[in-house]
Amino acid sequence: MIDRLPHTLRSDALDNRERILDAARALFSADGLDVPMREVARRAEVGPATLYRHFPTKQMLATEAFADQLRACRTIVDDGCADPDPWRGLCLVIEKICELHARDRGFSEAFMSTFPGAKDVAGREYTVKKVAGLAQRAKDSGQLRSDFVLDDLILILMANKGIHAASTATQVMASRRFAGLAIQAFQACPQHAPLPPATRLVSAAPDSD
Repeated sequence: MIDRLPHTLRSDALDNRERILDAARALFSADGLDVPMREVARRAEVGPATLYRHFPTKQMLATEAFADQLRACRTIVDDGCADPDPWRGLCLVIEKICELHARDRGFSEAFMSTFPGAKDVAGREYTVKKVAGLAQRAKDSGQLRSDFVLDDLILILMANKGIHAASTATQVMASRRFAGLAIQAFQACPQHAPLPPATRLVSAAPDSD
C-alpha cells in the first residue's frame, strides 16, 4: 500500500488538473476572462490552494485552457500563408479566425488581452507577424487595398468579439456575414460577391413591414 501511494497522489493531481481546465474552459467560454479564479476552483471542486499550485496566474490557466484553440489558430494562419494566392489566403484567415473567436468568447478575450509579463498568451504575436507578411503579398498582387494596416485586422477582431446572439450557432452565422463584409471592405476593387446569410441578433430591431 505504501509503495502505491506516490502513484495515487500523481493520479489525484492529474485528475485535479483536468477538472480545473474543464471548469476554466466552460466558465471562460461562457463569461469571458473576468471570471474570478475562486469561481474556477469552486466549479472544479478543488480548493484555491490546489488551483494556484497548478496554475499560479490566470494567464497560465488561460494559455493551457485554450491550447486546442491556439493550435487551430496557428493552423488557420499557416494554411492561409501557404495558399499561392495571397488574397485568397488572407480571406481564409479572416473568415476562419473570426469564426474561431465567435465560437469561444474566452479564447477571443485571451487573444485580445494583454497580460503583464505574458509573452504570447493566445498566439496573437505569432498570428499578427504571419498575417503581416501575407497582407503585404496580397497588396503586392494588387488585390488588397494599399492603405490596409494590421490594426485594421485588430479592429475586425474587436468588433467580431462584440457579436452576441442567443446561441453559438447563430453567433457563428453572424460572424461569417461580418467577415464577408470586412473582406469586401479590404478588397482593392470590391466585387461585391454574395454575402453569407444574415441572421437575427438579440439586439437587432425587428424588420419593418
